[in-house]
Amino acid sequence: MIRLEKRPQPSRAYALATPLLAVVATMIVGGMLFAVLGKDPVQSILVIFWEPLFGEFAFYYRPQLLVKGAPLVLIAIGLALGFKAGIWNIGAEGQYIMGAIFGAGMGLAFYPSESVFIFPLMILAGAFGGWLWAMIPAVLKVKFGTNEILVSLMLVYVAEQLLASVSLGLLKNPEGFGFPGSRNLQQYASAHNAELITGSGMHWGVVAAFIAVIFAYVLLARHRLGFNIRVTGEAPRAARFGGVNPARLILFCLGLSGLLAGLAGMFEVAGPAGQITIDFNVGYGFTAIIVAFLGRLHPIGIMLAGLLMALTYIGGDIAQSQLQLPAAAIQVFQGMLLFFLLAFDLLTNYRLRFGASETSGKTA
Repeated sequence: MIRLEKRPQPSRAYALATPLLAVVATMIVGGMLFAVLGKDPVQSILVIFWEPLFGEFAFYYRPQLLVKGAPLVLIAIGLALGFKAGIWNIGAEGQYIMGAIFGAGMGLAFYPSESVFIFPLMILAGAFGGWLWAMIPAVLKVKFGTNEILVSLMLVYVAEQLLASVSLGLLKNPEGFGFPGSRNLQQYASAHNAELITGSGMHWGVVAAFIAVIFAYVLLARHRLGFNIRVTGEAPRAARFGGVNPARLILFCLGLSGLLAGLAGMFEVAGPAGQITIDFNVGYGFTAIIVAFLGRLHPIGIMLAGLLMALTYIGGDIAQSQLQLPAAAIQVFQGMLLFFLLAFDLLTNYRLRFGASETSGKTA
């Protein structure tokens, strides 16, 4: 028989190897999935991981790594800080949506005025929208002890309904011939999150993601607050005895994660997406959870994991067009990353033992 035995100390080797093992296992099992669908598994994997970087049109796809990766990294950094403290914000998708609504609303409120102050105001509005939405589960947890997982997740569906409402009403383009959706912010210079270097994919959202990575690294490695976050996640009782205020930590971690998710939504709606629509959200808030864990909740790891996940987004789109792979298969492929990451992560704290258990031997 196979059984799990608790390790005396977590295995550092497995902790470092788990992300790589998860990626390899995803490729193998994903290839098997593609084979069942009647596609060449090797070709499918190559299209997803090779084509965007070294294919014929790689010059076009490479900048998209920054475009797709920036919101994932920005959201995942905020989630990781909370996860390290044992605070589980699963509603980043809703905070991302609210950041987009607040940011776009601020920009459209000044239309058609041209001013250098409009975009900074949109940044503040987007950050506030995400922060405000995250503070709902934060305050409820602090005041009434509610579960932040359930509350933040349920608020995603509320945010989606608000997104549909403003797309059909408050922010609807009056010149849009009745179609749902706001004005195109890409055509409104003062509110457009344009590329800083043409053709590079670099916009202010990418800059914000890099700043967030540096901020999180310094916070966790050099600041007392980062130490409190780590201690609270690893030894909650020791943190309380050490004077850590749980309520303040909850408000800080949830508020910061909401703020970063809101920023990601604002930069996306003002840049690549261009407008508020019913289907504006594409699941970045949920995918960022995979990114956070794939990066081992470490800022540098999250940045690399965000680029890897962006690669699967771009490669998945190419595979859909070139190989006619269904979109659902690509989503399953991406979900496998989290599944195998959690599965292999088990080996960090447990080792596999083969043969009869000691208990059964004594009984015999």
